[in-house]
Amino acid sequence: MRNTARKIYIALIFIFLYAPIFTLMVLSFNASKTRAKWGGFTFKWYSALFQNRDIMEALVNTLLIAVISSLVATVIGTIACVSMSGMKRKTRSILLGITNIPMLNADIVTGISLMLLFISFGIRFGVGTILLSHITFNIPYVILSIMPRMKQLNPSTYEAALDLGASHTTAFFKVVFPDLLPGILSGFLMAFTMSLDDFIITHFTKGAGVDTLSTKIYTEVKKGIKPEMYALSTIIFVTVLLLLILVNMAPSGKNEKADK
Repeated sequence: MRNTARKIYIALIFIFLYAPIFTLMVLSFNASKTRAKWGGFTFKWYSALFQNRDIMEALVNTLLIAVISSLVATVIGTIACVSMSGMKRKTRSILLGITNIPMLNADIVTGISLMLLFISFGIRFGVGTILLSHITFNIPYVILSIMPRMKQLNPSTYEAALDLGASHTTAFFKVVFPDLLPGILSGFLMAFTMSLDDFIITHFTKGAGVDTLSTKIYTEVKKGIKPEMYALSTIIFVTVLLLLILVNMAPSGKNEKADK
């Protein structure tokens, strides 16, 4: 009886979480514009979506910002992890605690803070300010993904490479980097997902005439929900879902090879 109740409870949770998303995905293939009537299966809303110049421009901005911010954040986060690994435990713990603050902080606080920072320095709002903002909030996620791998490293292998005549750079890329690679890839994919999905911080740091997919959807929904928005939301959900699956599979795939 208890197991049955537990299964029902879990099923209800998943229904409440995913039923609205499933409904949206179904409506994206509905030939009728009304949500109350099924007019047949169609791909015309996806076709209309890709013919919308404004949405395609927002898509390009979103992907460009996500890729660049994730790459920069991954490089900075990797360097930060390597630097912190050589510190004393107390200092490292303090820095990691400070690093975790942006993840625990409310997005609206971060967005307003970055907006005020850009205004105080006289920086013009646009793609550049969005990019800087995304790099800022992506770095903690990269550090969170890489640091566990860093703690598992055996420092003796790095020292052995140095004793055998390798330079510090060669020893890092030949010995340390391969072991950190799963965490680096996970950090990059996590940063890319967070950047792709962000709305609040982007809304406060974007300039006039510049939109990402999240801000474009918000603007379009205020005018009235169009079927193209169902198609766009479906594509975003599937993309984020695939990225999250990759994030969770990357480290395990490496571990399975190591076990073999």
